[in-house]
Amino acid sequence: MALEVDLMAALLSECPRVHVGTAPYGTAMPYVTWQHIGGDPLRYVDNTAADKRHPQIQINTWHETPLQAFALIQLIEQRLCASAAFLAKPMGEPITAYDDADVSSGYLQAFTILGDR
Repeated sequence: MALEVDLMAALLSECPRVHVGTAPYGTAMPYVTWQHIGGDPLRYVDNTAADKRHPQIQINTWHETPLQAFALIQLIEQRLCASAAFLAKPMGEPITAYDDADVSSGYLQAFTILGDR
């Protein structure tokens, strides 16, 4: 769980509202959501767990305009890739996203993150 604690700290340094999964209805913008989307389990030859984890994490930014959401995801990418707490690498460029009601503009980006178990 240390990786998730470090990730939350990094995200909160760029946005004051960060939620795992989905944000509550009516959350003030800007806000960030994130979720696990897979990854590579790290196991030793004897099948014991390594002291590191290597999940894939999707980060979603939400803001009043698409350009503001894009600017926020760029700040987050920069923050995650510069982190001393874990090793993060983007899996691709940010992708435009919209909420279910097509009201909020967002961007999503997936990362592989190698961090403490």
